[in-house]
Order: sequence, then C-alpha cells, then structure tokens
Amino acid sequence: MPVPVPVPRQRTGSAVERQPAVETANGGDLMILVIEDGPAGPFTAPELPEGGGTRVRIRTARNLTEAERLLTDDIHCILVDLALPGTDDSDELAALKHVLRLAPRHAVLALAAEGDSERAAAAVRVGAQDYLFRDELDGRLLSRAIRYAVERKRADIAQRQLTESRLRAQENARLERGLLPTPLLQGSDLRFASHYRPGRSRALLGGDFYDTVRTPDGTVHVMIGDVCGHGPDEAALGVELRIAWRALTLAGLCGDQLLSTLQQVLEHERQSEEIFATLCTVDIAPDGRRAGLCLAGHPAPLIARHGRPARLLPYEDGGPALGLLPRARWPRRQVELGGTWNLMLYTDGLIEGRVGPGSGERLGEQGMVEMINSQLAQGLRGDDLLEAAVRHVRELNGGELTDDVAILLLGRGPKDGTTPYGEGATTAAGAKATAPRESQRPPL
Repeated sequence: MPVPVPVPRQRTGSAVERQPAVETANGGDLMILVIEDGPAGPFTAPELPEGGGTRVRIRTARNLTEAERLLTDDIHCILVDLALPGTDDSDELAALKHVLRLAPRHAVLALAAEGDSERAAAAVRVGAQDYLFRDELDGRLLSRAIRYAVERKRADIAQRQLTESRLRAQENARLERGLLPTPLLQGSDLRFASHYRPGRSRALLGGDFYDTVRTPDGTVHVMIGDVCGHGPDEAALGVELRIAWRALTLAGLCGDQLLSTLQQVLEHERQSEEIFATLCTVDIAPDGRRAGLCLAGHPAPLIARHGRPARLLPYEDGGPALGLLPRARWPRRQVELGGTWNLMLYTDGLIEGRVGPGSGERLGEQGMVEMINSQLAQGLRGDDLLEAAVRHVRELNGGELTDDVAILLLGRGPKDGTTPYGEGATTAAGAKATAPRESQRPPL
C-alpha cells in the first residue's frame, strides 16, 4: 500500500548536485516524487502483490516550483504528468524538459493518459527513461517500471562517465605526445634511440625530459634532465625547461651560460623553492670525436668505445642541481670520444631500483655499467638494448619502477656505414629499418 511520508529537510547544494538514492535493486522502499496537477485528484500507487517486499512511498508536488522544493536525496524516481502545464505553452513537453534539467541524475518516468502514445514516445526521446499510462497501472508494473528506470539511468550515467573518461584520456595522450621532443639531427651521421617510461600511473609524460638538436655549425647538442617529484606540475616544468634549453641552444648558448639561464627559468616557473632539477648536457663536435660535458647534479653518461667495455664519463667536476644555489657554476669538461662510440644518457630512475624484491640495496651506477656490458656482450644494440635494460631493472626491483625513466642512446658508427645499434636504430634523417614495438614508445 502507498504510505504517506513526511518531507525531509532539503540538503544543501544545487539541484544539479543532488544525488538520487541508490539502494533500490535488492528490495526496500521505493520513494517516488509525483509531479501532477490532474483533475482526477492526487496520484495513488496501486497495491503491490502479496510478498512483494516493497512499499511505494509517494511524495506529491502540484507544480514545478513545489517539485524543486521536494526533490531531496532520498528520491529514487520522478513521475511527471505530461499534462502538467509548463513554462512554454507552445511546447507540450516543456514541463518534462524542465524536470530533466532540474534533476539530471534522477530517473524520470512520464505519466500519460491512455491514447496519448505519441507524446509518451516523444517523452522518451527527450530523456525520460520510460512512460506509463495512468489507466493501466498496477502494483507489479509500477514497481518494475521504477526499478527499471532507476537502473537504466544509473547505467546511462556510468556509460557517459566512461565515455568522458576515455575522451579525456585520449586528449591527454595527444597533448602529452605533442609535448615530447622530436630530435633535430638532420645532416648528422649520428645514430639516435630513446626509451621513456613515466612513473605516474596512466601517464605518458613525467618529470624527466630530454632533447637533441644540431646547430648550423654541425655541433650536436644533447640534454637529459629530471625535475624532482612525479606529478603533473613537475611534468609541465620539465617541458618548459626542455623548450627553454632548445631555444637557448639554437641561440648559441652553451655550458655554464646556458645552465645559468635555465636556472633562472626554473626559479621563475617552479611552484615552490623546494623544487629543483638535475641536468646533463653534452655538445658533440662536428667531427664526432670530441664533446663537452656539463653535469648539474645529474648522473654521468656512459660511453662504450669500439673494442672496449662501457664505462662512466668523468663526473668529478660537476655542479649542483638547478635551483639549489643562486650563483652556482657548472664547469664544462672536454671529453675525447674517439672514432666509433656509443653514448648513453639516462635519468636516475634507471639506477635507483632495488637489486632484489625486499632488498634495501639499489642498483647504482656501477651495477648499471655491469648490466649494460653484459647486454652488449649478448649482442643487444639500439632499441633492443634500451628495452632490455629497463626490463632487467624492473625484474631486479621485483615490480614496476616508481620513478620516471628516460634513456638516450647516441652513437657514431664505423666508416663503412654500418650502425653500432642494429636494425632498430633511428638515423639522423629519421629513417627506421623496422617498425617500433607496440609495447615501447618509438624513438622520437
């Protein structure tokens, strides 16, 4: 039997923010708000079958203004009389449309007179979950219709939220891909490969950043850096520093002058004074045999020369991370590369993983050097080498790495033109011998 109920006090918040009651699928009372002003008198719910286990509790509003006052969080469904006068006399569904705008998250049923099937069908087209004919109502039909309307509305909302989430994810993916660099190496005979893995779940871009450009004099400049932290603010700051580095490099700055200017950029753009960034820059001479190295609190690159094992470049003369000391200096160290070499730049996410599940020991730089030499001995080169290195570090760590990982591989091959990287390498002109693996971001 229908049961009269007191009207609860309306909760704070706009109509759009109100959430309908959700515990209706497994029995319990059904609270409906009936909005009608029919000549037949107040709406009454028909009796439910014996043992139905559900009572229909009714709250009635005589007009739209009263309905807005009575629309509270415990309402499961709204039953709108299509004969109710609306705000627009020329629109026979004006009242229903007003309710749909008033309660976008509630299930809404249209109540129509028998024979008014066209307007009832139109009500569903504009947003009602279903329609009922007043003269055909019985308890079983009403209970089933309300439950169906509530569950259908819930499914519609869930589907819309899923669609919106996918669209946002796709848009974020396009945006983040657009923020990653495209190396400018046209005209250089150096080979390039990269691997990037952000630490944030579902992110494409982290606080690590890198870039490579060739200036008109033939010098190849390469940079890799790491903003402390792992959130979107750190990722955005990394992009700003990368873009600033490219602009300053193309403008002719190098070494200490470039890093001092980058520190000014960081100080102006960071969210707090505690934010800093490490950086490694290498400028390779046009003949490919020499390079200048600057370190700002960053791990030293690894070099593998022809016929010799890989080792770390000298790092004793490095300066502090950007943003730590206001008048710091970053000396530029000259390095002899030789005729044939591979140079690997990386962020500390590659070396800070554990050497075993539950172990407190980290891989460290020397552990990384041993790992790379072992993989070089197995014949791994280019993308295969980078992918194997990251996979091995993850396996040692016993799971996914929490820090961002970025790795760059630059190399100069022998005079016969063969690549020191194998088939997966990207040439300076951007040609690629094989398609990239789907599980790995291709060289950029």
